Amino acid sequence: MSVAYAKTRQQFGRPIGSFQSVAHKCVDMLHGVEFCRASARYAAAALAEGATDAPGGGPVAAAYCGEAFRAITVETVHVHGGTGFTWEHDAHLYYRRAWSARHLLAPPPTPRRNSRLVGL
Repeated sequence: MSVAYAKTRQQFGRPIGSFQSVAHKCVDMLHGVEFCRASARYAAAALAEGATDAPGGGPVAAAYCGEAFRAITVETVHVHGGTGFTWEHDAHLYYRRAWSARHLLAPPPTPRRNSRLVGL
């Protein structure tokens, strides 16, 4: 959604996606989505195969995906900032879902040792 918007929204006679700062935001969002997919697939595969590290795969995937969902929705609202009032836009809907899921479904944040959540 953000990439499609960045390709069509014009500023200074150019699509905003051609600006380095917007392009980097979109790449960071893609990075987060791909790592979410990878962590969820690993957790599912480890559980299906009965691997010894299967019990830890689900919580790790849930923690990473929850944080990535929040970070990605924040960046999505920033990319769509040119729409002005985003409260009724889908980008803000996802932001509100990420915020409410984090506060209603997740336990209070705890420090993690050796966190490898780069950029999130």
